[in-house]
Amino acid sequence: MIFGPRPQPADTAAQAGEPAGGSAVAPAEPPDPGGVPAAAPCTVHEGLRNLVQLLPRVARALRSRTGRGGVSDTVLGPRHGAALALLREEGTTVGNLAAVLDLNLATVSGLVADLERAGFAERSTDPADRRRTLVRIVPDREAAVDRWLEESAAPITRVLQRLSPQERTVFVKAMGYLEAELNDAGSPSGH
Repeated sequence: MIFGPRPQPADTAAQAGEPAGGSAVAPAEPPDPGGVPAAAPCTVHEGLRNLVQLLPRVARALRSRTGRGGVSDTVLGPRHGAALALLREEGTTVGNLAAVLDLNLATVSGLVADLERAGFAERSTDPADRRRTLVRIVPDREAAVDRWLEESAAPITRVLQRLSPQERTVFVKAMGYLEAELNDAGSPSGH
């Protein structure tokens, strides 16, 4: 079973940090306008049940929040945003982008082509080594790239602003753990 056995009432109280004899538990606060339940301690089982329902909706919403490049009808998504954020720092090669984004060369080459069609990026020969091709943000499109990145990150920024510094730290740490676990799950050793 993916979820493991359903916890018994005594297990739930113990995992929530309450005595097994059970003191009365205050009813959970109603969800806020965004439909997110109030923060309350939960068991691993309850957290898993909630996340199994929540993560597909979050993934679908992230995919649907694509932005138009502003120059063409090219639709840009989260991977394009990650590439643009890296290119904003400095120009680089497709190979370096692929390594940092942990994507294959063909995928990153396609992302760069999309960014070129949107008018955000351009390729040029490296003056120091004419065999290398550099990718960079088109100089007169830097302000548009900044606006696109800000608009794309706005929902995540608003969520992070609603969290306390400690909650942000835990959230980012949990996402890092999840990414590592998902990546490790595909490795031959399983961990």
